[in-house]
This record gives sequence, C-alpha cells and structure tokens, in this order.
Amino acid sequence: MTLIRGKVRIIGGQWRSRLLGFPDHPDLRPTSDRIRETVFNWLEQDLSGLRCLDLFAGSGAFGFEAASRGAAQVVMIDNDARIYRALKENKEKLHAIQVELLMMNAVNFMKSDARKFDIIFLDPPYRLELLPELMPLLPSHLAEGGLVYSENRSIWNLDKQWNIHRSAKAGTVRYQLLELVRYG
Repeated sequence: MTLIRGKVRIIGGQWRSRLLGFPDHPDLRPTSDRIRETVFNWLEQDLSGLRCLDLFAGSGAFGFEAASRGAAQVVMIDNDARIYRALKENKEKLHAIQVELLMMNAVNFMKSDARKFDIIFLDPPYRLELLPELMPLLPSHLAEGGLVYSENRSIWNLDKQWNIHRSAKAGTVRYQLLELVRYG
C-alpha cells in the first residue's frame, strides 16, 4: 500500500465527492477545488466521449475528474513510482476502466506516442520549467478544436500559434485554456 499523505476531492460527475489519496512528494501540489471547478466550467462540465491526456498526473485530480465527467479515454502520465502506485490504487478504487496509466517521462511520451487528444492537461512541476520544451510538441497531439490547460507561477510568452481561450489567476497560480491558431 502506498503511503498516503494527502487527499483530493473529485468535484463533479459520477464520482462526485469521492476522495483520492496521494503520497507526500515535493513536486505534488494538487490544483485547488476552486481552480478545477473553474476549468471544468470553462470546458462546459460534460466531457462525454472526449479523449484527455493528463501529462503530469500527480494526484490525478484532473485525469480522474475528466473520467468522472464522462471522458471516453483518459491517459495519465507520471514517472514517479510512488505516485504511479497511488494513481493505480485510485483507478482500481473507482473502477475507472477508461483511464490508462503510464509510468514514463512526459517528454518521452510526447515524442513517442502519436495519439490525438481533445483536452491536454499540462501542469508540470514548476521547478522543472518544462513548458518551453513541451509547448512545441503539443500541436501534433491535439485533435481539431482541442484545448490545452496549462498552469504556471509566472507569465510566459506563448508562441504565436496559440490563442488564450480563457485565463485566470488564483494567488500565485496563473492558469489558462489554450487553443491552436488554425490558418486557412
């Protein structure tokens, strides 16, 4: 059994109010209920039939929330063994058959997997400063009309191929939904 130190609550959908445990880890900082509620309001709550990617799954808050709200497929990536075990326990607890867990490096996943997703949750550990490396890899994984959720501590310059669909700030956290600029 994974040593569980923290809990995060699913805020909507079929598993509403269920608590998920996650291990104590310096890079884990689960997104608050308030921010997740705002993000899922932006996404119009019901994710029925959508394919989602949670690139730095961590506590699993975004991935399991998406599955709870009807996503057909949720791929959750994390490269830490303790975090992966906790995600696996939560998946089993919820009987989340639409969730696929992969223990691997997120950048390697983006470079080796060709699947496309309707929503990509991108919330890497701040200290790693991976957004500049990951942003150019996203377009080939984004389905037509897809959105990317990103979270960061500071303002960062977006490449001209991205539009900010929605954005907000809570304390020191800046979060936004991004969409690709489609030409033609």
